[in-house]
Amino acid sequence: MAATPKTSTTRPAGSPPLRDRMRRAMRAEVGAVALRLFLEQGFDKTTVDQIAAEAGLSRTSFFRYFGTKEDVVFGNLEELGQQLVVAFAARPEGEQPWESLRHTFDVIAEVNGDEPERALNFARMLSETPSLKARHWEKQLSWQNLLVPEVARRLRVGGADAEDLRAHALVASALACLDAAVDAWTASEGAVDFPLLLDTAMGALSE
Repeated sequence: MAATPKTSTTRPAGSPPLRDRMRRAMRAEVGAVALRLFLEQGFDKTTVDQIAAEAGLSRTSFFRYFGTKEDVVFGNLEELGQQLVVAFAARPEGEQPWESLRHTFDVIAEVNGDEPERALNFARMLSETPSLKARHWEKQLSWQNLLVPEVARRLRVGGADAEDLRAHALVASALACLDAAVDAWTASEGAVDFPLLLDTAMGALSE
């Protein structure tokens, strides 16, 4: 007779603790509720109390998961920044940093491609809400801070100068091209292929 398998009491290596997984799941659920309300009513007209009520939370519980209403919109951007760093680091060492940055943004193209309507609605909301635009810019600065060391390493920059101007310039320019591609994609209502827009924007600075 085969022995009954025992349920493991240890989590797999690298797996986040249960509490973290539950927190992420709740943040994702509240984020989905909030995005629906933002799209239906507009960001400015949607209150924290409405989001909390729709998600089955108290106002106090809402603020355990999010510091501000804007944080609900941008909750996944920090994780996305980490994904960009991983994608850049995975590119071949001999590849030009600019080309690597272009391929790195395939991570964002894939997100847009998986849920195009949601991504388009999100981009529209950003373009129509000044307070969100400002917060989004802050989040992109954090992406820049994450990517610059990787680009500097690829350029093999060292020494005191290597607050590397080239690395900063490359990453800032690449992010500006990303924004231009997103704006064009939003203006086309998603009709133009987003990766093609990225190629066009970034190609303009490599000619």
